[in-house]
Amino acid sequence: MSSQKRRIYIFDTTLRDGEQSPGASLDSEGKIRIAHQLSRLGVDIIEAGFPISSQAAFEAVRRISREVRKPVIAALARALKPDIHRAAEALRNAARPRIHVFLATSKIHMKYKLKMAEEEILRQAKAMVKYARRFTDDVEFSPEDASRTNPDFLCTVVEEVIRAGAGTVNIADTVGYAMPEVFGNLIRTLHEKIPNINRAKISVHCHNDLGLATANSLFAVKSGAEQVECAVNGLGERAGNASLEEVVMAIKTRHDFFRCYTGINTKEIYKTSRLVSSLTGLIVQPNKAIVGKNAFSHEAGIHQDGVLKERRTYEIMTPQSVGLSSNQLVLGRHSGRHAFKARLASLGYHLSEKELEKAFVAFKQLADRKKEVFDDDLESLVGTQISMAPGKYRLESMNVVSGTETVPTATIRLVFAGKIKQEAACGDGPVAAVYNAIDRITGIKVKLLEYSLNAITGGKDAQGEVTVVVETRGRQFIGRGVSTDIIEASARAYLNAINKAARK
Repeated sequence: MSSQKRRIYIFDTTLRDGEQSPGASLDSEGKIRIAHQLSRLGVDIIEAGFPISSQAAFEAVRRISREVRKPVIAALARALKPDIHRAAEALRNAARPRIHVFLATSKIHMKYKLKMAEEEILRQAKAMVKYARRFTDDVEFSPEDASRTNPDFLCTVVEEVIRAGAGTVNIADTVGYAMPEVFGNLIRTLHEKIPNINRAKISVHCHNDLGLATANSLFAVKSGAEQVECAVNGLGERAGNASLEEVVMAIKTRHDFFRCYTGINTKEIYKTSRLVSSLTGLIVQPNKAIVGKNAFSHEAGIHQDGVLKERRTYEIMTPQSVGLSSNQLVLGRHSGRHAFKARLASLGYHLSEKELEKAFVAFKQLADRKKEVFDDDLESLVGTQISMAPGKYRLESMNVVSGTETVPTATIRLVFAGKIKQEAACGDGPVAAVYNAIDRITGIKVKLLEYSLNAITGGKDAQGEVTVVVETRGRQFIGRGVSTDIIEASARAYLNAINKAARK
């Protein structure tokens, strides 16, 4: 196949590595929603989870395997028989299953984490790839921390696992240590020195600790890598993974340079980004490439003038190419369910009848409070609705008194087990008073780590979107709340996080 038509396979790890982002929390329903959207997006492989890590992870992989049929469904496993067997069980009903086996190969990991010699690593890697092949023909092997592995030893490991039956070998820059040129040279070296390299796809998995995950991935593609492992919005451990949208749009926008393509339907990128953000509670930064709020905004006069005369002066891709529509008024208080459902579908939300009814009621309440309802309002409203944890506690009502000459006081009424509980509390501000009152009712001791407020649209009647991060018993939980009243939004965000903590 000519280099101009070389296909780059997109391996999405949002549901596995992405969910390991600090504070991210996805239940089974959230994972299924994201998996279906990833399928619509056109990813080639979905890494659905790490089945042996928990029963919930196992069940999520098993359910995704049953319900999402088009992409390959991968499950992660350490190079251990119990891990591999558990992954195989979770993937039993998958149309296209893949077991992804990993084992560290760098000296620092071998010495301090594994306490194994090179000979033992090589023997274990080969044996576990062969064992995984008992369950599926599609086995991927990752030498963890490959970018810090002795290149000669890495070549030996890759050659042997391919001989053992690995159809994909993933070169992992596990701690984001690599430099683009050096990483590209490493991929080139593997192609030059490994005699059976053509029997497997070479993949890359780059972390963003030095802000180079996308650059390293793209240098690897230019040097012969055929698969890129990435996550929506760049989610993942620590500073995250290579961003799916950045990798894909770089390849598409600079096809003249890369001479390759992906199977991604780029018009689904923005919808996918918003869905993942809503369900994980991790807000996309405004200046994030491709999907950030400011990605296609032009404020400087000279830029605005140039774009008006010829878009290409300051835009190298169109908002429409990633599925971003203009921020237009679409619905109002007189709109019906059919129009509401159709508009949500165009924004990438496919709800059950029960969910639709719940969202429609919330929309009507919003329309009564806000004259103009924009697409961003709808996305935030529905995203918050479907990301809400099934709660022990529900906000019934609140009353807050605050001012420069009075002590801020809040009276909160929550529904708990079918009964209403009420408490009042003071604080050094109205939000603190609300949170203190909620704490008195729930009895759950949490520490507020982060609080952020974002206006969804412009105007005095804009909705406020509040995101909080709380910690209890060493675990962090994210909560989101939306309302035209920022105190109410604050209360709903805090309760969202409290309910997640209570459920765990």
